[in-house]
Amino acid sequence: MGAEFCDTNVIVYAYDLSAGVKRDRARHLLERLWQFGKGAVSVQVLQEVFVALTRKVAQPMSTSDARMIVADMATWQTVIPIADDLLAAIDATERWGVSFWDAMILVAARKADATVLWTEDLNDGQQYDGLVVRNPFRDGAEPDRAPAR
Repeated sequence: MGAEFCDTNVIVYAYDLSAGVKRDRARHLLERLWQFGKGAVSVQVLQEVFVALTRKVAQPMSTSDARMIVADMATWQTVIPIADDLLAAIDATERWGVSFWDAMILVAARKADATVLWTEDLNDGQQYDGLVVRNPFRDGAEPDRAPAR
């Protein structure tokens, strides 16, 4: 099975002390991805994680703590976008009817050869050219188990 791409919100919830059940589910998912070496992210996700953890969560982290998390996450398969990815995302906004930033995530996940995109920002079960969106926070989700194909 291919990589599993994590969107910003999943990673942020894993480290947000005020996120309750979402924190637990996100942590279980990240632990599984670490264990099996299946995690993938993009530079965009890493940038957004840093900003969210230091400025947007209820209890913001120090720059050094957030930097350590980003450094750890950067050891996963990390997609570094190039100009062609930007153009593909622009095209994807019309093709799939998603925002530009969501399109960048979809393009990065596909570039990572991911089979799953973990996010709460797109519709659970939606498919984008073979990439399946999964929301680890929906009722009945089992983020600590690999999704069925």
